Amino acid sequence: MTQTLRIATRQSQLAMWQAKHVQARLATALPDVDVVLLPIRTEGDRITDRPLSAIGGKGLFLKELEAALENGEADLAVHSMKDVPAELPTGFALPVVLAPGSPLDAFVSNHYDSPETMPAGAVVGTSSLRRAAMIKHLRPDLEIQSLRGNVQTRLAKLDAGDYDAILLACAGLERLEIASRIRCELTPEQSLPAIGQGVLGIEIRSDDATTAERIAALDDEYTHIRIDAERAVNSRLEGSCHLPIAAHATHDGVHLHLRACVGRPDGSVMVRDQITGPTGEAAELGHALAERLLAAGADQILADLG
Repeated sequence: MTQTLRIATRQSQLAMWQAKHVQARLATALPDVDVVLLPIRTEGDRITDRPLSAIGGKGLFLKELEAALENGEADLAVHSMKDVPAELPTGFALPVVLAPGSPLDAFVSNHYDSPETMPAGAVVGTSSLRRAAMIKHLRPDLEIQSLRGNVQTRLAKLDAGDYDAILLACAGLERLEIASRIRCELTPEQSLPAIGQGVLGIEIRSDDATTAERIAALDDEYTHIRIDAERAVNSRLEGSCHLPIAAHATHDGVHLHLRACVGRPDGSVMVRDQITGPTGEAAELGHALAERLLAAGADQILADLG
């Protein structure tokens, strides 16, 4: 009997690319296993007329996929790690993260080369409170408007003249082979990336040892260390994916460097810090850096947003 692995995925073009990428990797690693996709439309995909922060955050993109895992319809789910909350529901695990794409934010505009060249009052579209905070801190005179929908929908709204520029993830545009739309990549100094940005993760039931063993070869050790550090920041801050929290780690296999930031959505206050330490202490470094952010004023920002 042919063995089967079923991948739960959102139905957007980018989510399907991500799932097919994992499907192809697994098909190569497991030639005797039939790897199939289970496309699911999530609540986050259905509600596109309100900001994510107003309807419960990016966790809305996960719960239907997790339900498919829980009831046995699927064996694994593929996520953008920036959409995954710091704490998973009981009964789920994220044993695998794949080698990353770009972690950077993309500035996309038909008329301007960078945020610095935009005139005062220009309209920038984003669905992310983090990106809004970063761009407002950089340019307080710009107008930020909510922008929801898949990548193609957002680009269409830009092309229709609804916005002067929009902010997206470089990795998503590269995976969809439309990186030519990137007018410039924002540096971490301009816009510190979201936790896990550019990284794909595989979620399974925590008691599913068979699937965990099958997918283990896809895990990228370098990236897993980075993700452990970044997600530890969010875990200690007790933040959700839709809050203006950013963290980005790099390491050389010995030393890890982690930067993190918590900002007010209007960009008026930005609490930043960084830390360096052994890669074997990634999570501890993340927690320590979060403690420093809280002591420096992030606690009040998060309390006000809560």
